[in-house]
Amino acid sequence: MDRRNFLQVIIGGAGMLVFGKLLHAAEVIEKMTKSNSEWKKTLTPEQYDVLREEGTERPFTSPLLSEHREGTFVCAGCDLPLFPIKYKFESGTGWPSFFDVLPGHVETKTDGSLLMKRVEYHCARCGGHHGHVFEDGPKPTGLRYCNNGVALKFIPS
Repeated sequence: MDRRNFLQVIIGGAGMLVFGKLLHAAEVIEKMTKSNSEWKKTLTPEQYDVLREEGTERPFTSPLLSEHREGTFVCAGCDLPLFPIKYKFESGTGWPSFFDVLPGHVETKTDGSLLMKRVEYHCARCGGHHGHVFEDGPKPTGLRYCNNGVALKFIPS
């Protein structure tokens, strides 16, 4: 194999590797919709307030604050996995907090409701409101996904 063919093989292999990673990273989450009456039948009043009306639960009330078993936190509205336990950390804020989220599983928008701009995040499948993301979390991301506990379910592994 001459030098030119060798370079073509290396560049082609690198291109396939990058393309494969892009395909993997671009997981498509299929959207789901329900009417308000359908949501009210499947969610508790507290879950409906947070997930569908962008409410906030009282701090330090979620039993998920003390959850440390192996497993995954999923959306309480549609069971989409959002946070593996390894992303959880103790923020002291009174809400379950995570330093990262599964890629593509949440969508964000700007929230200016408290006379300041914050980044709000929602489930990518059902659109349920989960909380806000702040830039005061631990390494490696420096982010803090501050989640309403009622918007989550924990599935032990």
